[in-house]
Amino acid sequence: MRQKRTQIRDHRAESALFFRRALVSFIGIVVLVGILLTNLYHIQIQEHEDYQTRSNDNRIKIVPVAPNRGLIYDRNGILLAENRPVYSLEITSEKVPDRQDTFDRLKDLMGVTDEQIERFERERRRTRRFKSVPILNQLTEEQVALFSVNQHRFPGVEVKAYLKRHYPYGEALTHVLGYVAKINDRDIQRLEREEKINNYKATRDIGKLGVERYYEDMLHGTSGYQEVEVNSRGRIIRTLKYVPPIPGNDIKLNIDIELQLYVQELLTERKLDPDTGEELIKRRRGSVIVMDPRDSSVLAMVSSPSYDPNLFVHGISGAKYRDLLNDKNRPLVNRVTLGIYPPASTIKPMIAVAALSEGVITTRTTRNDPGYWRIPNSNSRPFRDWLRWGHGKVNIYKAIEESVDTFFYQIAYDMGIDRLSDWMSRFGFGEYTGIDIHEESKANMPTREWKQARFRQPWYQGDTIPVGIGQGYWTATPLQIAKATTVLVNQGRVQAPHLLKDIIADDVERPAVYDDFPPIDNVDPKYWEVAKQGMYQVLYGPRGTARRPFYGTEYKAGGKSGSAQVFGLAEDQEYNAEELEEHLRDHALFTAFAPFDKPEIVVSMVLENAGGGSSNGGPVARRIFDHMLLKPEKPDPLVEIVDKKIAEVSQ
Repeated sequence: MRQKRTQIRDHRAESALFFRRALVSFIGIVVLVGILLTNLYHIQIQEHEDYQTRSNDNRIKIVPVAPNRGLIYDRNGILLAENRPVYSLEITSEKVPDRQDTFDRLKDLMGVTDEQIERFERERRRTRRFKSVPILNQLTEEQVALFSVNQHRFPGVEVKAYLKRHYPYGEALTHVLGYVAKINDRDIQRLEREEKINNYKATRDIGKLGVERYYEDMLHGTSGYQEVEVNSRGRIIRTLKYVPPIPGNDIKLNIDIELQLYVQELLTERKLDPDTGEELIKRRRGSVIVMDPRDSSVLAMVSSPSYDPNLFVHGISGAKYRDLLNDKNRPLVNRVTLGIYPPASTIKPMIAVAALSEGVITTRTTRNDPGYWRIPNSNSRPFRDWLRWGHGKVNIYKAIEESVDTFFYQIAYDMGIDRLSDWMSRFGFGEYTGIDIHEESKANMPTREWKQARFRQPWYQGDTIPVGIGQGYWTATPLQIAKATTVLVNQGRVQAPHLLKDIIADDVERPAVYDDFPPIDNVDPKYWEVAKQGMYQVLYGPRGTARRPFYGTEYKAGGKSGSAQVFGLAEDQEYNAEELEEHLRDHALFTAFAPFDKPEIVVSMVLENAGGGSSNGGPVARRIFDHMLLKPEKPDPLVEIVDKKIAEVSQ
């Protein structure tokens, strides 16, 4: 068999092939390395800042720091709203092995309720797991001590300290100061709309009512922040930078707390329980506002009954809140600014100015009052005067002094609703007063357009007549009556009632500045004096409706009483308060100023279902004037109660 010839290897060809392959591989490696280096250059050099920022975003977090809320003082520097350290029991869900077991043991040890657990769960679901959520607020010292000795049994549960708002005078100032409470979803939506949400990232509470809400921006301050380094689970490792928050400004109000408490006591009935000997306290339903007409500053603003605002600061229970909502005495309502009542005869001096200015009457106009008035040339039912047999011959001075209804029925008929509503709106009726709290009602100054829109009916001539004595469709708030009285006292100068007196920033007090409303001009000065003289005779005239409460005063004052009907009487029906249930009796209204020549005080009030304004409101106004203008010869028991309260709070 023939053998196959073995070929001789071509080393040169193999060498060339290897060289070509090696060269291609080398070039490929160089290209790939070049691409890698180019990419590294792009990432490390060109995109360095971008990736550094991304890295820092993962590693460095900005943690906002809440500012301390500004304090609130009265006009004499007495603290009305402070920040107190409080302790809360908080749970960090990430650190708790068995939440339900922890809840069960906390119930036994700390008395945690199911409602508090439900509230905790709601808050936990919208909070990061590594952040603590409170389950029990406002711990007492005993509770803090009790938990501290048992803390080793509760991993992930700890006691934390915070500054919380506290109102030392409680219900006495609720409707002035309002309160702060936990920020809710509605607050967050509002802050987002106003582009303020970033300043509240670390804040738990926000002003809800009163001064706390109106001056929220001023009191809240500016949040600080700290840059912290965190691990992959979001826990803080160390702090890199700290920028302190700027505390809110302190403010000083025009409120005089001593006067506020004194007025509150005037609306309080105290008696001893015959069985237990304990003091029983009952707050009368009503409201009183005291102002300085020289600048319209509010010295006292009392709405009774009230409630303790501290309940809302720490989170009121559902049961307690329902009790307040269902209370027939409506403690949640600020009666000074939201209470709506017929202004009754308190507006007769203002209508007198309007009638004199319009030429409807003169200072020499006299009319006979037989005790009733009827629309001319009509068979309509008569409009009765409060004095059944009438007042006889009446001019404008006597009409105000004796509160003659028939005289003002005729004025209303002659002026008509258009001129009446226009003039009274200039006094502030049917409009916001401009006071620096948000909780306020316009009430209603009726017009033709209002009735058409409200009832789809035209305005009838008979609708105008009761408006002339502050009844009918006309309603007002006690604050509007007080403002109108200051306008009268100041002869047409219109100012907004205001609570803020000074802003304290960097230990420097800067007075608050307010703009006046358009004045009531083109009024002869003597017409203002006619109205004021009529109010003087109400208190000191021989037949003044409030002459008895003001008999023998060492100063001179002017005032006007009113009795607002709660329900209408039939044509032949007589009003008898003793036969009526309390809630159907007339409201007692009273507005007054003193001293007469240079007024420094305006007092206006509505005492619900109290009866006649002169007999019930007059004595309250007299005591306020005496308290503010005189040095009592003998101790006033109410002053002793007030002084005791202030001393207790100051301790």
